[in-house]
Amino acid sequence: MCNLYGSTKEAGIRKHWRPRNDLAWDGGIVAPRKPGPFIRRARDEAGYDRELVVGRWGLIPWFSKTADIKYATNNARSEELTEKASYKHPWARGQRCIIPADWFDEPNWETGKNEWWRFRRADGDPWGLAGLWNVWKDPATGEEVESYTMLTLHANSHPLMKRMHKPDVDPATKMPLPFAQQDKRSVIAIEQSDVDQWLAGTVQEAQELLRLTPVELFDAGPRD
Repeated sequence: MCNLYGSTKEAGIRKHWRPRNDLAWDGGIVAPRKPGPFIRRARDEAGYDRELVVGRWGLIPWFSKTADIKYATNNARSEELTEKASYKHPWARGQRCIIPADWFDEPNWETGKNEWWRFRRADGDPWGLAGLWNVWKDPATGEEVESYTMLTLHANSHPLMKRMHKPDVDPATKMPLPFAQQDKRSVIAIEQSDVDQWLAGTVQEAQELLRLTPVELFDAGPRD
């Protein structure tokens, strides 16, 4: 699960994803419940265009009575998108987005204690990470609040991402579970050639892009 990333500045976003609108964004570190930019299919066009939006990282579900929800929604398991109440409607409606990130951080516990690792692209480009967005309306004031979540995928088979995160433990013995029973997770990169399919394709076409990123695209190591 990703809980910290470095957002790409507006100039980089415009260069790589070409949204139709201007939106002043100086980049910076984004943490859960903090604002960050994302790119989606423009809401107000019958055709297809991309727009840049700033919203809260941590999707606010339609059924929530308040924007200050008590549980974490900054990451969403891709395997559960069709059944989880918080995500199934945005997924079914095609409310998919790209989250531009220069880097993201993950914890490595191979030494028995946490060592933060930073993940960049080996080609120097920013990541375009798969996400879902939603617009929540405050029932008391009518105010609309933009929010988004970052999708993750089971990564036990990935040479790099399987090494991240604190091992899951058996609740009875408090000992780490066998590796086969661990649920290692990875964010999902949407490559430039697949952006249109992700933002404007059918649910089935988007499903095809929920795959692990090849290890050779990563530039990763302990964070300074």
